[in-house]
Amino acid sequence: MSNIKKMKKKFKKKDKFKLVKKTGVITRKKRLRNMIFVILLIMIGLVIRIGWIQFKMGNWLQEMAYSQQTLERAFNPKRGTIYDATGEKILAVSASTQSITVNPVNIKNEDKEKVARKLSELFELNYDAVLKKVSKKSSIETIAKKVDKEKADELRIWLNQNNITTGINIDVDTKRYYPYNTLAAQIIGFCGSDNQGLMGIEAKYENELKGSSGSIVKLTDAKGSNLDEEGEQYVDAIDGNDLILSIDATIQGIAEKYLEEACIDNVCTDGGNIIIMNPNNGDILAMAGYPSYNLNNPYKPSDSEILSKWDSLSKEEKSVEMQKMWRNKAISDAYEPGSTFKLITSSAALEEGITDTDNPGEFCCTGSITIAGVRIKCWRYYRPHGSESLREALMNSCNPVFIGLGQKLGVKTYYSYLNKFGFLNKTGIDLQGEGGSIFLAEDKVGPVELGTIAFGQRFEVTPIQMITAVSSIANGGTYVVPRVVKGIVNSQTGEVKNIEVQKKDTVISKQTSEKVLNMMETVVSQGTGKNAQVKGYSIGGKTGTSEDGVNTGKYVTSFVGVAPVSNPQLVILITLYNPTGEGGHQGGGVAAPIGSQVLGEVLPYLEVNKDNESEEDIKSKVVVPNIEEITVAEAKKILKELNLNIEVSEDGLENIEERIITEQIPVSGVEVFEGSSIIVKLE
Repeated sequence: MSNIKKMKKKFKKKDKFKLVKKTGVITRKKRLRNMIFVILLIMIGLVIRIGWIQFKMGNWLQEMAYSQQTLERAFNPKRGTIYDATGEKILAVSASTQSITVNPVNIKNEDKEKVARKLSELFELNYDAVLKKVSKKSSIETIAKKVDKEKADELRIWLNQNNITTGINIDVDTKRYYPYNTLAAQIIGFCGSDNQGLMGIEAKYENELKGSSGSIVKLTDAKGSNLDEEGEQYVDAIDGNDLILSIDATIQGIAEKYLEEACIDNVCTDGGNIIIMNPNNGDILAMAGYPSYNLNNPYKPSDSEILSKWDSLSKEEKSVEMQKMWRNKAISDAYEPGSTFKLITSSAALEEGITDTDNPGEFCCTGSITIAGVRIKCWRYYRPHGSESLREALMNSCNPVFIGLGQKLGVKTYYSYLNKFGFLNKTGIDLQGEGGSIFLAEDKVGPVELGTIAFGQRFEVTPIQMITAVSSIANGGTYVVPRVVKGIVNSQTGEVKNIEVQKKDTVISKQTSEKVLNMMETVVSQGTGKNAQVKGYSIGGKTGTSEDGVNTGKYVTSFVGVAPVSNPQLVILITLYNPTGEGGHQGGGVAAPIGSQVLGEVLPYLEVNKDNESEEDIKSKVVVPNIEEITVAEAKKILKELNLNIEVSEDGLENIEERIITEQIPVSGVEVFEGSSIIVKLE
């Protein structure tokens, strides 16, 4: 038994061994199979990941690598030059300067404080702010722009002396410069720190003037060291295109000179402007505004009173004052044109055949006219003009006549002419910030409203709208869009692209145009515009005086003129805001003389032929004497010797000859033409 048991036991051990052996083989195979499966999964995952990186993320990673290995510094192109109408005088030009940038990662830690201190001292910057930039982990930081060559050279010398060869860049830059400082400031405008146009022509023609930036590129490693043995690569900047303006620098200077004198002498609290336009092609030859500012220092007030308190003003108050200074009121601000608008009413009435220029006694001024129960007075209500023709009514600036013409035209017809003359739309002049007119809607206009519009009150237009409308009369009846840029010069090819003259519909016939011009000449030779006469030239014009708002106590005085009437080459509009000087606020006494001064210089400069008139036919100027504190009788004797007349502002006074004069307009010392009237007030 014992042997049998031993044998069974032996056989059981062999079976167990075989089972163990068989099980071990199976386990190893399974592990190997699992391992292969895992490896296969990993390989598939890697292939998918590589494919994702290669095809989906490839472009992005390439760009990231390039940006990390590339250091690029941009530099400004040369901004286009702005020339005046002659093409000879430069009004704006870009001069070469330097810009300073740093690559903080390329500056040694032990040099950072030293570099920051030198840069802050040399360019008058805050040391802590510079040190912060120099210590950043960024690739590039700007330290200073528009640096003069002398300071850039001083920095170069210092870098050599201190053996600093990397991390500080001195690159070419440009700085905008205006050779004539204040000339045409509100037209040209100025640029910001990055050479972008901010105002005027600089902003309006930004795309033409700015050009395309250049760049300096180099490949670097993680520490900022060069990877490319060739060093830096330059991408050239493309300079901006040049502009040729319609503005003539000489004419602009003449206009600015006399405008400043007028605003100071007449104490115009809200300034003034003068526009001179060629009616045949729309060229703006001059557009002067007062007060103005220095284009090379546009953030400094021009007004000494404001400058004295500048530091005490808040940020908002400073912004308001600078906007006033930069604002071109000739195109942006509307005003009440007053009697100059009678030219529009006259043109419409003549074109419609309602009246003619010289029908004797066609109208009668009784001092006022009643419309829809409302009595509207003539400016000379105290001494009515009486029987008049249209020519005489325009010469006398008689309100009732033009109110009556407005009623005959009717609202619909009158508004059609407002539209034709361009008053219901902006002119489209190529300047920033053009404003529009303020008229009642046509369906809101009643008889009284139409009456006031017909003689120039209770609505507003911009000066550029007014002079463009009168230019339509001067050129034979065609509306021409005003412009200040007449040519663009390609900086790459030198090719000149001329800006085409934009002519619109016919406003009035040539016959009507000639009639109105002829009446305008009478206004200057015999009427309220006498002080606008210029020896040797036939000048046509119309004066205007209006309220600046309702019950404000402020006035706007103006004069619009055409020269010469025989062959119109110029239209001029002078607008003075709230003259408070001793000369009063009447257009004939304040604005018309400025027209004479400006045209007296501009016409000879343009070599406009004089009319066939002898000097004996042209009245001479005389100086107005002081006739205050004497009797009317005594004043008449003095004025008679100077070929001047006297006009009493009050009516119905007894014993006028013995009355004492308390006030006179114009005041003594002012030059006027012989035959002019001196308006006086009595005690």
